[in-house]
Amino acid sequence: MRLGLSTPVVVQTPGVASAWENGAGIDDVVRIAKVADELGFDYLTCSEHVAVPADQGAGRGFVYWDPVATLAFLAAHTSGIRLATSIVVLGYHHPLEIAKTYGTLDLISGGRVVLGVGVGSIEAEFAMLGSSWPDRGARADDAIRALRTSLSDPRPSYDGQFYRFSDVIVEPCAVQPHLPIWVGGRTPRSLRRAVQLCDGWMPFGLGGRALTEMLASVDIPDGFDVVLGPGPLDPLGDPARTERRLRGLRDVGATIINCSITAESVGHYCDQLAALRALADTIEQEDA
Repeated sequence: MRLGLSTPVVVQTPGVASAWENGAGIDDVVRIAKVADELGFDYLTCSEHVAVPADQGAGRGFVYWDPVATLAFLAAHTSGIRLATSIVVLGYHHPLEIAKTYGTLDLISGGRVVLGVGVGSIEAEFAMLGSSWPDRGARADDAIRALRTSLSDPRPSYDGQFYRFSDVIVEPCAVQPHLPIWVGGRTPRSLRRAVQLCDGWMPFGLGGRALTEMLASVDIPDGFDVVLGPGPLDPLGDPARTERRLRGLRDVGATIINCSITAESVGHYCDQLAALRALADTIEQEDA
């Protein structure tokens, strides 16, 4: 059973983040990253918001560490765990900027980047950054196509609806011949975008029935990742519920489970990671 980690501290969403995360720092995140790496977790995440409007913090929170700086630092302290953006907002960047930034991260991490992308959901943030809001979906599709041609090619060219480039050199580029791109979102369109253009889908805020219906509506390609989150888990305090959530998401169609964990301290968090890994391994052995 593949388990990814929705990294604590670097994003603090109300109702999800534990109290200890407020005031925690990079040393705590590194400690968790090392433990997750040693336990065989699939990836760590970091999200992107440049500036959250002050009137939207109640639902989203305000803490969003920069994904490039954060994941690059964690790359230096880990060896095998992948580094996933969850997500990069496509409308905030030119595709070549993303290709250079995350291609460099892929190089220095030894080919461990997963590029999670999305169309964005805060109109005020788009306006502040001078990005186009009404056509963000079409621009995102074009950006993904441009990225697919650019991430692993030092001499990319592309001629699309919104982005066009040729006769350029982008060095360094990604060392993975096919760097995985996952799409975030919660709509049927986000799933279609993922299936048609990318390598995985990582939805949020959807119940089991909605997920089942949406996944049944498309033909899932071979090797396509469905990355589902069970909500905050407490494997030490409530292992039975944790097991039900893991099994339930696997039965819905998850190929990777994106885990967030409740804890009282960084030490407790690391203990929870070990308990979660052991529980997932037990489930896998029982069902083998």
